[in-house]
Amino acid sequence: MTPPQRPLPAWTRTGLAAAALAGLLMAGGCATVPAPEPAAPVIASPVALPEPAPVATATDVADAPVVTQPLQPRTRLDPAEDAERSDLWLRVRSGYAMADLDGELVRKWEQWYARDPAYVQRMVERGGRYLFHIVEEVQRRGMPTELALLPFTESAFNPQAMSRTRASGMWQFMPATGKDYALRQNIFRDDRRDVLASTRAALDLLQRLYGQFNDWPLALAAYNWGPGNVSKAIERNRRAGLPTDYLSLAPRMPLETREYVPKLQAVKNIIGHPEAYALTLPPLENHPFFLSVPIERDIDVALAAHLAGLSVDEFQQLNPQLNKPVILAAGTPHVLLPYDNANRFLQRIGEHHGPMASWTAWVAPKTLKPAEAAKLTGMNEVLLREVNVIPPRMLVKVGSTLLVPRAPQTTGDVSGHIAENAVMTLAPEARPLRRVAFKAGRKGDSVAAVARRYRVPAAQVAQWNGVSPQARFKPGQAVVVMLPAAAARPAAGRSAKAAHAPRLAGAAGAKKRGAA
Repeated sequence: MTPPQRPLPAWTRTGLAAAALAGLLMAGGCATVPAPEPAAPVIASPVALPEPAPVATATDVADAPVVTQPLQPRTRLDPAEDAERSDLWLRVRSGYAMADLDGELVRKWEQWYARDPAYVQRMVERGGRYLFHIVEEVQRRGMPTELALLPFTESAFNPQAMSRTRASGMWQFMPATGKDYALRQNIFRDDRRDVLASTRAALDLLQRLYGQFNDWPLALAAYNWGPGNVSKAIERNRRAGLPTDYLSLAPRMPLETREYVPKLQAVKNIIGHPEAYALTLPPLENHPFFLSVPIERDIDVALAAHLAGLSVDEFQQLNPQLNKPVILAAGTPHVLLPYDNANRFLQRIGEHHGPMASWTAWVAPKTLKPAEAAKLTGMNEVLLREVNVIPPRMLVKVGSTLLVPRAPQTTGDVSGHIAENAVMTLAPEARPLRRVAFKAGRKGDSVAAVARRYRVPAAQVAQWNGVSPQARFKPGQAVVVMLPAAAARPAAGRSAKAAHAPRLAGAAGAKKRGAA
């Protein structure tokens, strides 16, 4: 099974040419990483989050041989001095604390992984960049180290992974869940892909679920299926006088959830005894692969990678949360760099003369066509569209933030308000609209369902009908939508009611299938 690939943002294809506008030094281009289609965590309520640990500053680093990581990693050990303590795989195995599962599904996934040693090798090598940090966090919280292996099953440890359901990152957070757990998502960054932030959020969520169910298999099932669904399954078995443990509930779970815990058990077994599956794990030393270094001024991604002695691709593997070819210091105060590149970056950035950022943020003063925005910012329209991902026949709405070339005379960096809250809002170019009225069905209709049916924003449907976006229309209530004239016109020889009947029937069918 070959997972689909997730294309990298447009800026990775144009970064070199665009940054040349400011004459900055650039490193090589980047490559796409295969992105599996793992299951996504479901929306959960927010929990109290710990205060973020301080990040090292340039002053701190001047007096230290290496940069301090936010979570204060353990001292680097000499493999010759203590081979056992220096092996990260041994550390993971020694922290196993969850009861083992067995059965056909575990065997299925063991065989699935064992059939493709090259895939396992790539997955484990990629995960080796992040595993020390995750194990540190897991053990700091007193959690079983099996949980540090969960990104193997979620995303094959690919922080750029994106599922069909829009779950993102190596822990596969849905957009709403990410916001509940303080993972900021704007045009400049998506913290669901941030290595440190997403790990913190995932472990917060797992701790919350364990506190609710007091059982790790049930907590893992809830991470995949949702705590509400697991609670309902428990109550259903309880009313029927049946056991409520994971194995007793599993037969009535969706297939994806039913296989979720066995899949993790299979990975646990392979990591525990790779030789039993004719697999070899690459050695992992028990010290951090990366460290956190401060970003004090806006800087192009390509320049930051160059100063660290990395390719853009290598830089993005540790900083995949970046959406644009520039790092805004006000929104991204630190980046991760390999252990041996951190001091090099800090030394060379202090020696760098000239501009560090060739890009900046520009807020649209009114609703504009892309050609008008390009003219106002002195930018080529094709490049403006590509860097800002603006489709054809779309307008840039007032207040939207665009990435544009930074003028040579600009000295200030992008403000914290823009760096943290930048949004891009697009609207279709104005076309003649026609008023279409119909009556809500026998069971009524929600604003959201009408919006999906006619492919218009729910907020617009609500505005047209003088209701809230969360409202429901009563059975038989008149509903109004405004559609482009061509789409609103019924087919020749048919009434308006007949013209819209297929859409209504299709929507009803979708709802029965759980799509609405």
